[in-house]
Amino acid sequence: MNKFIAIAMCLTLMALMFGCDNAKKIENSYKWPILEGFPKPQVPLDNPMSDEKVALGKQLFFDKKLSANQQQSCESCHMQQFAFAEPLSVSVGSTGTVHRRNAPALVNIAYNKTLTWAHDGITSLERQILLPMFDESPIELGITGHEVEVLARFKTIEYQQAFNAAFPEQPISFELIVKALASYVRSLISLASPFDKYAYLGVDDAIPAAAIRGMNLFFSERLECHHCHGGFNFTQSTGHEQQLIDRRPFHNTGLYYVESSKAIFGYPSKDIGLAEISTLAKDNGRFRAPTLRNIRHSAPYMHDGSVATLAEVIDIYAAGGRNIESGQHQGDGRANPMKSQFVKGFELTPDEKKDLLAFLDTLTDDTFLTSPKHGFNEKE
Repeated sequence: MNKFIAIAMCLTLMALMFGCDNAKKIENSYKWPILEGFPKPQVPLDNPMSDEKVALGKQLFFDKKLSANQQQSCESCHMQQFAFAEPLSVSVGSTGTVHRRNAPALVNIAYNKTLTWAHDGITSLERQILLPMFDESPIELGITGHEVEVLARFKTIEYQQAFNAAFPEQPISFELIVKALASYVRSLISLASPFDKYAYLGVDDAIPAAAIRGMNLFFSERLECHHCHGGFNFTQSTGHEQQLIDRRPFHNTGLYYVESSKAIFGYPSKDIGLAEISTLAKDNGRFRAPTLRNIRHSAPYMHDGSVATLAEVIDIYAAGGRNIESGQHQGDGRANPMKSQFVKGFELTPDEKKDLLAFLDTLTDDTFLTSPKHGFNEKE
């Protein structure tokens, strides 16, 4: 081997080793707000967590200057009091474009193995954040075509200081904006609910007896809720430093079975779920199971926000799917042949339903929904 090539390879390897070692040191200095014994989320080596990145990301998340027309920020569709979701069936972009999907809650998203409602290839926040920023169909922040103008807005003294603290000696760029936003969103950890106190801190009276009965129903084979909403994050879409395997958390829940030319295998053609990406018929109507943490505050529900209340969600699963008796999407989802094996229906007494709802309420983390650490204070 040419000695100059060998020297170059050696220097490159040393640089990579130094870079990884430096990233680990930065990552190790960040204190995750997690319970003792809980695994840490996975974080890309090229974007280790730091308090400075989180602070910058938070500032950007709430700033409408990030949209081309300065009409929306990330927070416009992800509001803290609604578990960083919004109380609309589907989102509306900065230009007024009505989207087809409900804004997902950003709860413990650092632990998500997959992101968005129906894409198994988007597994990092750095990649996912590009969609609302630059996507043209539908338009969200609408930056495409306005990159120079938008980026110039962040070259103020205040932002330059914040960027320099987070990314020393690097020029302001969209790459750094994305990294900062990803860091902030990863910091949105919710592990201080009454259920957490009961299950992980051993506080026996942290949840009422009705909720304990509801918990037993939730984790029973009779209801089978835990198959799609299991683990400490109550979603099958979970990954962390001790769990690297993708458990393929996409399911057809029998929400639709439209028998018309405007449907594909029962789901409205405007959104057939994972099949749009995989092109596989078996994936028609499959959407990612969301976390149930803070679920009481993230209504409406389902990928299209078509279910208004938790009580209605339970009724649909108890029936084994949703039967729409009239209207555009008329059809009996209970008969959808692509429906998950876990959505088979069950009987529930009125008291048992109350108990189940009581359990779901124990997944509410009031601190997460109100803490200034996550939210925006105009005096900051």
